[in-house]
Amino acid sequence: MKVMIVLAAFVLSTGVAFAADQEKKAPSPAQLAQQEKMKTCNAEAGKKELKGDERKKFMSECLGSKEAPATQQDKMKICNAEAGKKELKGDERKKFMSECLKGGK
Repeated sequence: MKVMIVLAAFVLSTGVAFAADQEKKAPSPAQLAQQEKMKTCNAEAGKKELKGDERKKFMSECLGSKEAPATQQDKMKICNAEAGKKELKGDERKKFMSECLKGGK
């Protein structure tokens, strides 16, 4: 009987964890931009072979800069992902993409 209770509890807990994973939202354009910035800064710190406090200082300064995504291609990826998530089509998508690429969204 105890085995059945433990098994039932396990099944319920894994089901809840699975459902929580399914409800995760796609990252916003700002989050995608921050992720790209993190990758870029991390790669640059690696090239410079920075360690310890030097690396922390560099990463803080690099991530703290208020620069937009590095290239138009980066902006396009971010805006396209957001438009896809919103399932925009036709003129609505064109309008969204135009505003997004200008930095309006």
